[in-house]
Amino acid sequence: MTKTKPTIKKHTVRAHMQVLEFTRAGSAMDFEIFASGEKLGTITIGRGSLTWRGKSRKSAKTFSWSDFARLMDEQAYD
Repeated sequence: MTKTKPTIKKHTVRAHMQVLEFTRAGSAMDFEIFASGEKLGTITIGRGSLTWRGKSRKSAKTFSWSDFARLMDEQAYD
């Protein structure tokens, strides 16, 4: 009988909801992303865009959903 090693979680995500209905302007959901207990950054998902803010960045990078889809397609399929 072989023993399996326990799985160690490297990444953790905390979610914060600002408004319960995404159809309203200004509504968004924030996801704080951590790796080994250290914050990597925050993703804010809203009705019209996705925003990434690195852990110690003062400014954020915002992508429309079309731009984000194009970026992900380039990364995943090229």
